[in-house]
Amino acid sequence: MNIILLGAPGSGKGTQAAFLIEKHGLTHLSTGDMLRAEIAAGSDLGKQAKAIMESGQLVSDEIVIAMIAARLGDKGALFDGFPRTIAQAEALDKLLTGRGSQIDTVIELQVGNEEIVQRMLTRGRSDDNEATIRQRLAVFEAQTKPLTDYYQKQGKLRSIDGSGELAAISARIEAALH
Repeated sequence: MNIILLGAPGSGKGTQAAFLIEKHGLTHLSTGDMLRAEIAAGSDLGKQAKAIMESGQLVSDEIVIAMIAARLGDKGALFDGFPRTIAQAEALDKLLTGRGSQIDTVIELQVGNEEIVQRMLTRGRSDDNEATIRQRLAVFEAQTKPLTDYYQKQGKLRSIDGSGELAAISARIEAALH
């Protein structure tokens, strides 16, 4: 089973990913975690990614797709924060088709922008200041929201209310998978 968690930065993708990975034994492919690991390692990729992320922009498709391809195993995967654009979705479809697989379900976590800003301001990351958060939300709206139409047309999109208690959100996701 291959699942995409789709939602704005701070919508709870990482939190819900942990639940799904444990429950279904999926490989966690979080582009944010991969990029932060590269930054922490001080690699050339990490230095490039840090500058891009601190400006509130998205890292290039080529960089992200190469990271995904290198980490994609044979068992099911949970894509957390990827794809972010139609081009990335098409590249992921091509990558998975080449491996005899596909995306099974796309879970969209819907959370209001003001709740997201408050969540992100309290998590304490260096790139989480209000101006950067609002820029990231604007980038998400412009570049990522079209993915909902893309996956809706494929019949794979399940929109979930991402507000409220964690257990309730997890239960809504689990119900959407069945």
